[in-house]
Amino acid sequence: MRKGILDILKGKFLVSEDSFKNWRFILFVSMLAVIMISSAHQADKKVHDLAKLTNEVLELRSEFVDVRTKVQQVRLESNVTAKVVSSGLKPSLIPPKKIRVAHKK
Repeated sequence: MRKGILDILKGKFLVSEDSFKNWRFILFVSMLAVIMISSAHQADKKVHDLAKLTNEVLELRSEFVDVRTKVQQVRLESNVTAKVVSSGLKPSLIPPKKIRVAHKK
């Protein structure tokens, strides 16, 4: 057992006659490790992008709520009336009448 451990520590499995199989396996494991590391980095990048987009969506949603509130305030009849008084317009005192058209058969 001790001789086997010493052979591994000295690296004899890399220089022996049948070392080609060992080198192929080592290269295969190294390529798998590179692929695994690359995949992990891509997954982390996607997580960061998703967090950034989530924050952007929250900011845009709050901006939408603010603008919608401002538009509702501007659309109020009292605000519109106050803005058009300077040009001589005023609300009608006579309420509108509904016009009905009778269909002929």
